[in-house]
Amino acid sequence: MATDLRGLVDTNRGMLNKQIFIEPELYQQELEQIFARCWLFLCHESQIPNPGDFFSTYMGEDPVLVVRHTDGSVGAFLNVCRHRGNRVCRADAGNASSFVCAYHGWTYGTDGKLIAVPSLKEAYYNELDTTKWGLAPVAQVDNYKGLYFGTFDSSAPSLLEYLGEMTWYLDFFFDRREGGVEVLGAPQRWIVPCNWKFGAENFAGDSYHIQWTHLSAVIANFSNSPSATADGKGCMLNVPWGDGKGGHSIICHEPGSYSDPPNTPVQQYEESVRDEVRSRLGPRMDLVKPISGTLFPNLSMLRTASRLMRVWHPRGPDKVEIWSWSCADKKAPPEVKAAIRQAGARGFGPSGTFEQDDMDNWQECTSTCRGVMSRRVPINNQMGMGHGSFSEELKAWQSNYRWTEENHRAFYQRWADMMGAASWREV
Repeated sequence: MATDLRGLVDTNRGMLNKQIFIEPELYQQELEQIFARCWLFLCHESQIPNPGDFFSTYMGEDPVLVVRHTDGSVGAFLNVCRHRGNRVCRADAGNASSFVCAYHGWTYGTDGKLIAVPSLKEAYYNELDTTKWGLAPVAQVDNYKGLYFGTFDSSAPSLLEYLGEMTWYLDFFFDRREGGVEVLGAPQRWIVPCNWKFGAENFAGDSYHIQWTHLSAVIANFSNSPSATADGKGCMLNVPWGDGKGGHSIICHEPGSYSDPPNTPVQQYEESVRDEVRSRLGPRMDLVKPISGTLFPNLSMLRTASRLMRVWHPRGPDKVEIWSWSCADKKAPPEVKAAIRQAGARGFGPSGTFEQDDMDNWQECTSTCRGVMSRRVPINNQMGMGHGSFSEELKAWQSNYRWTEENHRAFYQRWADMMGAASWREV
């Protein structure tokens, strides 16, 4: 039975009940209502360029295998053998012509079909209908600019409808030059004892913490982020899809600003491609510079020298597994790609300068939710309430000031809508 959500998310007053970060029942409801229904990021096309290439990932806590078939099409399947439920593919990524379960040898093709069963004639008397026992497919798989997404819900809206006006902002991160981007190597992965929503909301709309949480990095000139000061320009954007605020969120700096350490190959590269990028992305580049964001529910992006994309894989109400990649324009020279990957590891890897600060905060925020009395004290998300408007030029709700919690409120309103709706029609 679904948990009653009344009073847990009150975006009209900017209040959150801490139960949403710690209650096991709510977490199970999240897996059902959000991760089994929303479009979730699977992988980038550069990770599976050839027939037979595969990538192992998760949708919620369900293991998923993404495969490029021999005809070039891409499919995604539960990475679960139909015989005993063993994980079929144990490798993180690679190339294969088939996938053999290590338990009893059931074998599946790159299209998910069951193609071999040991002792089919003798043990099953040829009575097993192998056409009915292929890998369970992800209901819908689609891609946008090389980003592959999937949803388990066959009734979910199309990917483009789900992305809504977020498409331009994804272009800014992933399609600035002809050929798009490529993922630089395997993801860094680590587990943090915190609720997955704390990381997702941080990338979605929290510049407010930089001047405090990351002060040591700012003093050491590890970051020139305009977010570290109160006098810089910028805004928060909540990007719509469907009939309302979508929960897709972007943090923006002032156009032309630079938030990386000075004198890097990345900065020089950005100067050299500025005109080309502007020509490709259009005049909206003169209005805002997206710096980070979250595509609801759990894909986040960061555009400093790191050029990060990351997924917040839930592992319980008080645990998240972070997968983080650095990305670069395919046309970028090797020395720029190397600098981007190094910056990602230094700043936002599991031992990174910024990541260490953030993980400590998220862990403590989750820990305090366990207390009986602390759960009776609501979280305040009131910053900037009533101080924003819809921008026709930006196709998003725009804050009047660089710091606000409008994106937090929209994120949690979408969360509550998904949690309380019986179907996509109700959403």
